Amino acid sequence: MKEQADAVLDTTGLLCPEPVMLLHNKVRQLQAAEILMLVATDPSTQRDVPRFCQFLGHTLLKEEQVGEAFHYWIQKKQS
Repeated sequence: MKEQADAVLDTTGLLCPEPVMLLHNKVRQLQAAEILMLVATDPSTQRDVPRFCQFLGHTLLKEEQVGEAFHYWIQKKQS
């Protein structure tokens, strides 16, 4: 099942810490409960994105690997 994203952030080719830094900035732009789809190729995002969500209270709805890319659906916490 594909989650419907309100926004997409493509960090393909970027290495730690850039994907999470850009993720942090992009999530700030979203309204509460909106969903962001993050696309990354850095394997460290498999560790960093769940930690980011847990630390800041956002919900990691789904994560999957598609070829060399990692896809994450993140729902911004509701105030």
